Amino acid sequence: MQKPWGGRYQKDTNEQVEQFTESLSVDRRLYRQDIRASLAHAEMLARRRLITEVELAEISGALKEIEGEIEEGTFEFSVALEDVHMNLEAALIERVGDAGRKLHTARSRNDQVACDVRLWVRWQIDAMDGLLRECQLALVEKAERQGQAMMPGYTHMQHAQPVLLGHALLAYVEMLHRDRERLDDCRRRANVSPLGACALAGTGLPADPESVARELGFERCFTNSIDAVSDRDFAVEFVFDLSMIAMHLSRLAEEWIIWSSHEFDFLDLDESFCTGSSIMPQKKNPDVLELMRGRCGRVYGDLVALLTMLKGLPLAYNRDMQEDKKSLFDAADTVGDALSIAAEMIRTAEFKEQRLADACELGHMDATALADFLVKQGIPFREAHQIVGRAVLQAAADGARLEDLSPQQLKSFSELLTEDAYRALGPQNCIESYRSHGSSSPGELEKQLNRWRSELSG
Repeated sequence: MQKPWGGRYQKDTNEQVEQFTESLSVDRRLYRQDIRASLAHAEMLARRRLITEVELAEISGALKEIEGEIEEGTFEFSVALEDVHMNLEAALIERVGDAGRKLHTARSRNDQVACDVRLWVRWQIDAMDGLLRECQLALVEKAERQGQAMMPGYTHMQHAQPVLLGHALLAYVEMLHRDRERLDDCRRRANVSPLGACALAGTGLPADPESVARELGFERCFTNSIDAVSDRDFAVEFVFDLSMIAMHLSRLAEEWIIWSSHEFDFLDLDESFCTGSSIMPQKKNPDVLELMRGRCGRVYGDLVALLTMLKGLPLAYNRDMQEDKKSLFDAADTVGDALSIAAEMIRTAEFKEQRLADACELGHMDATALADFLVKQGIPFREAHQIVGRAVLQAAADGARLEDLSPQQLKSFSELLTEDAYRALGPQNCIESYRSHGSSSPGELEKQLNRWRSELSG
């Protein structure tokens, strides 16, 4: 088969080389972006009288016809044509002849593929933003329904202070919000048209890259043709953002795996999101969560692959860049799949509120509240910390809670630990004592819920 670049060559391409260099198996999914960019490019060529209006009509009609065949599954791709771009061009030439041969005027595969990938990343960012919003909504709905339940808050995986379940759930909403902000920021840098840069130096033909950029909805056009074809920063940044999303999902997955274990028994996952064992009939395994956690490492690998691929490349385009799409597509697919399933999994899970409340009675989690009580009596915090530490030591030796200590025992640690101190003890009193901005108090939780209802309502 005649290659588009075959004029300089006398030998056919080695069959193994064709297999080694082809990217069609990966980049064929860019056909929509390639056709859209080609239509915009053809319209510019017509405006600049580099092709006729008749040729424009032929090109446009054939490209739309080809797109329909691809979507119907009747279009025949050829690996011998290397990639999606050459497959579409060959089909176009077969249908409209010289008009199809003119489409590549003032364009190179270098700026063509860069444009396609930018269009695809922009589209993916918008889709990912919608999936993140759905997960946020699911967490907010769960916080509204079960958020007033008390639960242990942890540091170092040890009981720390009692918190409201809703407060813990909204912490993940905050994480996902930052993910959406990062994606929005990335979108601005991806939303730059490289079309018109050609191979690397631009063109001597009367092209109009700015009009093509506007037609394709890009925020602006490139300003340096060498950078335009060699830049993949936007792809790396996108995969970094996906890595952050994967990490946040992995943290939630880890926590919920622990919470659904018999040792914790805080959470009941809907069985439609679990699987069983081939040998142990009783098992209800949180496989979805485990895969969500496990695939985070795969997304990290995609990020490192991109960074490594780019780190030693001289300007401008190099064939190494063909490898960007494998990592880019894999990261987007992996995170998109995880987000798609996460929202419904969150909605169908049920927290065991009594079990959460019972767990709050363990670990002397009201110790900080008792220290704060002493601070309010004028005791320096470090001294209050020491006093309450001795009280905790006594309670632990007795196998008791702090609130189980007698008034005489409390007073033995400090004369200021009067019977009023009992109003600071117990998980419910702790929750009600929180006052600071963004804290785990019922009032602050309601403020946070109101904020997220408003933010996510659009």
